[in-house]
Amino acid sequence: MKEHELKPPVGSQRPRKRVGRGNGSGHGTYSGHGGKGQTARTGGKIPAWFEGGQMPLQRRVPKRGFNNSHFRTEYQVVNLSQLDARAEVSDFTRERMAELGLIDRDGGPVKVLAGGEIGRAVSVQADAFSRAARSAIESAGGSVATPEQSQA
Repeated sequence: MKEHELKPPVGSQRPRKRVGRGNGSGHGTYSGHGGKGQTARTGGKIPAWFEGGQMPLQRRVPKRGFNNSHFRTEYQVVNLSQLDARAEVSDFTRERMAELGLIDRDGGPVKVLAGGEIGRAVSVQADAFSRAARSAIESAGGSVATPEQSQA
């Protein structure tokens, strides 16, 4: 094999598109540039949000109220039924809940809610508890702890 005998693999190179060679070629008249006007010109681009001069959506929509999404605390939620379903575990820490797949290890703070019932004594460490969840765990003989309580 010699260098001048090398050829690219079959099908890897397509012939270039020859535009403007008559309508019989399929690429005549507008030569792939569509109709007339701004979009037929070089550099003639219209922004994706442009609505042809109509009042744009982001200006039509009323802007009222208050949205605190930037500073809101997004909790990872764990329900009592999820804790009760793990009968082999009685001590629930953040690490243990992540191992069990109840929460995301790198997610936000954890809050325990009173969804379902718990029928056994468990020890739960979380960032927050609903009042009903706290009373349900304590009435079943368990204990709850938040990071402030564990540091004190």
